[in-house]
Amino acid sequence: MSAEVLLSVHDLRISFAGVEVVRGLTFDVRAGEVLAVVGESGAGKSLTARALLGMLPREAATAGTVGPDLSSARGRRIALIPQDALSALSPVHPVGDQLAAAVRSVHRVSRAEARARAVAALDRVGIPDAARRARAYPHEYSGGMRQRAVIAMATVNEPDIVVADEPTTALDPGRREQVLRVLAGRREAVGAALVLVTHDLDAVRRHADRVLVLYAGRAAEYGPAGEVLARPRAPYTAGLLASLPPDDGPRRRRLPALPGTPPTPGALPAGCAFAPRCPLAAEVCRTSEPAPRPLDGRLVACHRAEEVPHPAAVLFETGESA
Repeated sequence: MSAEVLLSVHDLRISFAGVEVVRGLTFDVRAGEVLAVVGESGAGKSLTARALLGMLPREAATAGTVGPDLSSARGRRIALIPQDALSALSPVHPVGDQLAAAVRSVHRVSRAEARARAVAALDRVGIPDAARRARAYPHEYSGGMRQRAVIAMATVNEPDIVVADEPTTALDPGRREQVLRVLAGRREAVGAALVLVTHDLDAVRRHADRVLVLYAGRAAEYGPAGEVLARPRAPYTAGLLASLPPDDGPRRRRLPALPGTPPTPGALPAGCAFAPRCPLAAEVCRTSEPAPRPLDGRLVACHRAEEVPHPAAVLFETGESA
């Protein structure tokens, strides 16, 4: 894997009406890697993804740096796969025409060549009979097919970075895996990077090279996916993984779940935002917010990271508190 940094984020902060919802994120996007961004709803994943493309709402105030600024090169160097496929497709033009227009906006090619690239992109994401389906309108596609068409549009120009915001939500398991293989496989074909925003920890386990775990707008843990998933050092990461069925062993047992709910931005508890839900929380956790620090080849924001047991899921199976 190439170590070239395509995009660098330093101390990113995003706020609305003076309330910070993304709080000091620092990470890199490297060529040829899959960086997964995970966390519960409201953790700041989608806002972080859109900040990479300069696509935040006008009312959002930002601080920190995202460099280089690729917002003027959207579609060519960086592209977004949004959650809502309907918002990304025009209802009045055939899908193939929209992909061909995206090709010609970047490359000086003939209409026929642009059309051929559009059909090939639809075929890569599993659209059956792609040449015929390219002539259809979005309303003639199923929800899953529309999502695949949006993925095709984002990748048709082979950008350096694809930011995928929950790209497989509307897909059945078979198509989901096919699309993830297409997205992840682009690193081998063209050395592209994929920023995968997802709730699907099983997909992260299969495809990600590094993982950024967000909680209440901050990084709870950030490092190589294999190491973070095999032995998490942040209790929050352990809680997310506890609900993931194991690759082997009994599957009928009831899986543990994270207690409580994430805090509301603007009403965060003192100290660590995860402390009210954490089985390891101690007094220092309730009074002092931990800064990310290096541990076991990753960054982790936890005062008691060294005390997280292995396997860490036992924290939530027992529900014991320190």
